[in-house]
Formats: sequence, C-alpha cells, structure tokens
Amino acid sequence: MLMWKSTPKTVLLLKKLGPELMEEAKEVSSFLHYQENMNVLVEPDVHDIFARIPGFGFVQTFYSQDTSDLHERVDFVACLGGDGVILHASNLFRGAVPPVVSFNLGSLGFLTSHTFEDYREDLKQVIHGNNTADGVYITLRMRLRCEIFRNGKAVPGKVFDVLNEVVVDRGSNPYLSKVECYEHDRLITKVQGDGVIVATPTGSTAYSTAAGGSMVHPNVPCMLFTPICPHSLSFRPVILPDSAKLELKIPDDARSNAWVSFDGKRRQQLSRGHSVRISMSQHPLPTVNKSDQTGDWFHSLIRCLNWNERLDQKAL
Repeated sequence: MLMWKSTPKTVLLLKKLGPELMEEAKEVSSFLHYQENMNVLVEPDVHDIFARIPGFGFVQTFYSQDTSDLHERVDFVACLGGDGVILHASNLFRGAVPPVVSFNLGSLGFLTSHTFEDYREDLKQVIHGNNTADGVYITLRMRLRCEIFRNGKAVPGKVFDVLNEVVVDRGSNPYLSKVECYEHDRLITKVQGDGVIVATPTGSTAYSTAAGGSMVHPNVPCMLFTPICPHSLSFRPVILPDSAKLELKIPDDARSNAWVSFDGKRRQQLSRGHSVRISMSQHPLPTVNKSDQTGDWFHSLIRCLNWNERLDQKAL
C-alpha cells in the first residue's frame, strides 16, 4: 500500500504527444493547483503551450536533457492517455520512480485502470491516502536493466530500463537470426528464427502474448523468454526467475546482423560480437490501482483482450 511520509506537494503531469488532451490537462492541472494546492510540472513541449494560455502561469517544467534528479522533485506522476504514456514515464525515470496514477484516454489502456471521469476522487485518494480507511493499493511493476556490450566491453551510454520487453530480431535481413542465449555465462540455447523476446510480467500481455507466451500477473517476480517464429517444433516459451542474468549475443558465425529495441523504441543494430545483457532493475515502477492488484489485472484482461468471453452453456 502507498503510505506518504509527508503530504505530497509536487506532481508531474504527463499526456500523450501532440495537441490532443490539452483541455483535459488544463482541467487536471487547475484542480491540482487550486483545489489541492500542489505544484504542477509538465514536460517542456507541453509547458510551451501552457505558457501561451492566460491563467496557467503556475505550471512549471524541468530540464529535459537531465532527469537524473527528477524523482527527488516529484512526489507522484499523473498520466493522461494510454499505455504509451506510462512507458514514457518509465523512460523519464532511469532510477527510482514515484507512484504513477494513470487515466484511460488512449486506444487500449491495459495499464490505465482509472477512468478520467473519476479523476478528482482518484487524485484525492492518492494525495490523502494516509487519511482514508481503505488506503491506496499499488502494484510494483518490475523493470529490466539492459546494457549493450561490444566484444565483452560495455558500450558507453547504452543502458536502458525496460517496463515491457527487450526484443532482438532479424529486422529486414533475409536470413534467420542466430542468437546465442546465456544465463549466468552458461549457454542455454541458440535462437534460430525471427528473434527472441525477454519480457517482464507487465509486458507479458503485450508482444510476448502475441508471440505465444503466457500471461503473467505483474506481482510474479520473473522474466519471460519467448521466441519469435522459431525454426524448431520444440522451442516453447519459458519463464525464468527474476534472479536470472541473461545475455543475448550475436555470434561471429551469424549470417547477418540483428536489431534490438527497448519497449518498442530506441531501435539499433547489433553487429556480430555484440550482445545485450539483461537483469532485473533495482527500481520497479509503482502504479496506483483502482481497486486492487488482482482485480485490476483481470478487469484489464477482459476489457482489452476479451479474455475467456463466451456465451454461457445452457442448462439441461
């Protein structure tokens, strides 16, 4: 449960890219500032828009090139949009992440369990959670720490924290990808196919499920190892403990290079001899629940994926 040491004073308000949802952002920022007496931070691009609107001089921003101390300034994050906004929030905070409350204004919204119509009540619940009888439930969503190596040496600046998944694939190459997979420096298998996904439980319901992997509750501490179109009848997805330390390496005898992406972004080429080392991050992403951890998750499965929806069998 979420317990404040002191009443929160500063909120980071994030919204999806572009001019969409500005009216909603204005409404929420006014409520937080005037009703709850909070400092409101937004991203620099959004701040440029707010700066041209009379009456919103209270909205502040931060230096986008260095967010290393942002978690020290922000008490919690409010997201307006879909799952992409939460992934963006995860990318902003490379280290510790403040609690994230997200409002469903996107196309799918698997991770956004709060409806915008209830934003006043839900934000009050987060801010004053210590004073309520029910409290506020959160889910600590594990992230993966990924680092690119070249011939066994770390590549400077190539460290990524991933909320959903890291994907190594063949890209536009006509050949099957060949990826050697190590766990604690021991070769466990070779992937020959379109690629491989290493996902968190949060990311299990995204690309991994589409590739045939299991759906895993976000409270289960594990990594999902899911091949993409493997050229083998016996290559089934597996689930590894969160203590696993994986390395996905492009061997010297591979026919072609491969590509890697982190949460679907920051895509870059992996040449022969390059590898990606993957372990559990020390800093999970805490998301605020609407009801509780399990109830929210099953509700999202049914709402977004129509999980096990069918007509009832008639009585005899």
